[in-house]
Amino acid sequence: MEDLSNYRENYSKQKLLEENTPNNPFKLFKDWFEDSNKNSKGREINTMILSTIGIDGYPKGRVVLLKYFSEKGFIFFTNYRSEKGKAIDLNNKVSLTFFWEDLERQVIIKGNAERTDDGFNKEYFNLRPKGSKISAHVSNEQSSIIPSREILENRYKELSSKLKDNEIEKPDYWGGYIVIPTEYEFWQGRENRLHDRISYSLENSKWAKKRLSP
Repeated sequence: MEDLSNYRENYSKQKLLEENTPNNPFKLFKDWFEDSNKNSKGREINTMILSTIGIDGYPKGRVVLLKYFSEKGFIFFTNYRSEKGKAIDLNNKVSLTFFWEDLERQVIIKGNAERTDDGFNKEYFNLRPKGSKISAHVSNEQSSIIPSREILENRYKELSSKLKDNEIEKPDYWGGYIVIPTEYEFWQGRENRLHDRISYSLENSKWAKKRLSP
């Protein structure tokens, strides 16, 4: 057994007190996101863990990139044929987790995932680098079993040559999801593991703010 009992940090950088939090959780998320952006040191602060319930009944989390966000919801893009796409088709209740280590902060967002408009998907797809566009066509059956990486690389070379001077269109199976939040939880690391946790949940179409025990 590997002993990790000495791996620990004592968090002491910030506080999260009710009197300093807004009534709208989106405003707090936006403030924290901007704070993290200032302290990012070049890292992708838009990385988040998307957790779903799979078709096998097990939960699964994976890192995806947040591409747009507003008070309405949080948008990411993927292959609809992927494992996560199939999971969302079966159960669209998901969670997003952000961890901003430099500020000792975590945000968990629960919500319902819905597909975004295809016109919007095309607009975003056209902004992607050419290599990423080609890869979307190469990995047309994302999450399926393949014999080797060589197959992907050969397919990429073939498509790169074929599409060299052509416009690369968005595949029908590729697009976005917007996660419409129903609950936010903000976690601020504190000394001696007495962390601050403030949750917001929708109650009668209004956000109810509560402190949670660490």
